[in-house]
Amino acid sequence: MPAEKLGSIKCVTSQKVLPANGTSPRFEVSALSGSGTLAGAEIFQCMATYQSEVLPDGTIVGECPNSGVVIAADGMATFAATGVGSFTEDGGAAFKGVVYFRTSAPSLASLNGAAVVYNWDVDAEGNAAWELWEWK
Repeated sequence: MPAEKLGSIKCVTSQKVLPANGTSPRFEVSALSGSGTLAGAEIFQCMATYQSEVLPDGTIVGECPNSGVVIAADGMATFAATGVGSFTEDGGAAFKGVVYFRTSAPSLASLNGAAVVYNWDVDAEGNAAWELWEWK
């Protein structure tokens, strides 16, 4: 899978517990105060809310159902993402998945129609790093 690096965004996260799905715990995570670069544009703000569920085998599945936004100088992009992950030894979590962006901002227009794969790593203090590549 050839991939081209699209960007890197750092965020701070917070979470709350949702009602469990049977015996599987569920969480809502909000990512705020994000900034970095994406598709060559400076991102001044990144915000998202996603839900995750811990499966019986310890795998975490997550979904951001078009509840994310990145803001550049010339406009915004919304995004939807899905991913799978696991808890890390230091008390954080590591996810990988796919995200799809929609925008009318000229600086982010190359994201429309692109399949973007990502790594989302969150440490025990809630500091997150989002690394993104276009899947070609």
